[in-house]
Amino acid sequence: MAEQPLLLVDVDGVLNPTGHRPGDFRTYDSVVDGTLYKVRLNRAHGDWLLALARDTGSALVWATTWEDAANDWIGPRLGLPELPVIPMPPLAVPAQGRDFGEMFKTPHVADYAAGRPFVWFDDAVSAADEDYLRARSDVGDFLLVEVAAESGLTREDVAQAGEWLAGLGGGT
Repeated sequence: MAEQPLLLVDVDGVLNPTGHRPGDFRTYDSVVDGTLYKVRLNRAHGDWLLALARDTGSALVWATTWEDAANDWIGPRLGLPELPVIPMPPLAVPAQGRDFGEMFKTPHVADYAAGRPFVWFDDAVSAADEDYLRARSDVGDFLLVEVAAESGLTREDVAQAGEWLAGLGGGT
């Protein structure tokens, strides 16, 4: 494969599920820009993502409104190294003025990927985001993995990404 694929990872609803998660989830306090957030994280998620990146030759990237704070508060608790961050400034265009009704992060993701293949783990991706990405001539192959926000990232989500990436040419 000519270009290293990207594994784009959201935090809230993906690594920090909205529902009650017993077992290996721990609750942490995180302070971002003076605001206290309680996040529930599972160290296994970091292991799964690192293995997926290693096995597919992909690069992990934060695609979250946590932006750089994900490297301070989320990554270390999951055993992740410092990752590149897709800047997520709010777009000036209101939701009703977007091309397909896509979420505000989608144009930022498209610009960052710049033609590289990518898998995007997010709880808020939809058909509108897929339509937007497919309509852009500068977007390469991609897979949107809509993670169930209540449960967060699952082994099945990771396996789906791994299978898709293997279909790109083995990940190397």
